[in-house]
Amino acid sequence: MRQHQFEESHAREWMEFEQFLDQPKKSQFPPAEMPQRYRRICQHLALAADRQYSPELVDRLNRLALRGHHALYRNRRRQSQRVFEFLLAGFPALVRAEWRLVLAAALLFFGPLLALIAVLQSYPEFVHYLLEPGQIASFHQMYDPANRRLGSREADSSLMMFGFYIWNNIRIGFQTFAGGLAAGVGSIWFLGANGVVIGAVAGYLTQVGYTQTFWSFVAGHSSLELLAIVFSGAAGLRLGMALIAPGNVSRRAALVAAARPAVRLMYGAAMMFLAAAFVEAFWSPITEVPFQTKIAVGAAGWALLLLYFVFAGRARATN
Repeated sequence: MRQHQFEESHAREWMEFEQFLDQPKKSQFPPAEMPQRYRRICQHLALAADRQYSPELVDRLNRLALRGHHALYRNRRRQSQRVFEFLLAGFPALVRAEWRLVLAAALLFFGPLLALIAVLQSYPEFVHYLLEPGQIASFHQMYDPANRRLGSREADSSLMMFGFYIWNNIRIGFQTFAGGLAAGVGSIWFLGANGVVIGAVAGYLTQVGYTQTFWSFVAGHSSLELLAIVFSGAAGLRLGMALIAPGNVSRRAALVAAARPAVRLMYGAAMMFLAAAFVEAFWSPITEVPFQTKIAVGAAGWALLLLYFVFAGRARATN
């Protein structure tokens, strides 16, 4: 392709990209297209240099590529900064602002969980009404004290299990959150159901003598995972409340308004699910660490998270 044909083919694209760099708010294309258009500019620069087009054209494309690089990575730094600020202050502040829904979700989840742990210490046979025989046998195998690694996982499968735990955690969180669209009933169901299953497993394994293996496995990631489930439920309940009691606006408008804090809660919960999956895959299965150490680490995790959600971001909010 001759140079003039090359310039005619792409002149409009270059002009639009330059206008975006000069005045992003008046851009002729959505900002989300910026990375794709930047890559195309880099391709055009490489073609122009390889075909030995005029130095003026190569210099122009080089300037566009450099400016695009600075704009793209400056924007990514800003996005990273916003994520950091959300984790540092915005997320705990949002949890405090939604404390009523968080408390309701916590009662729906931890209520049956703790109740079943207590009940199964006196009536262990009750677990057969809640779990299938195959599930019970599987849990026996996973937490057998004879296992080299808890959960019957080999060391070289930790990365694979990390991916599995991410998928499983996000699935639970999304179900609990999206259930709110059924007037909140789905969120209530998934909170209660997960509380029942986790409580049944914990109570039964404690009663049959797998206390050290089970609790040393779950201690490290329990605070992150269980609180993330609660926050997912609170976000779902926020959606459900908008549908049940929209106030003086339409249900659609109420749902749109409720989605803003609900989705932000889910952002935070998703990050907690990710961190829980990492701990569960790489720390929780280890048997070389003493039981007392694992319990101490787990207790410290609960304490730090509670302090974080109670105090983080307060100073910034009062400024």
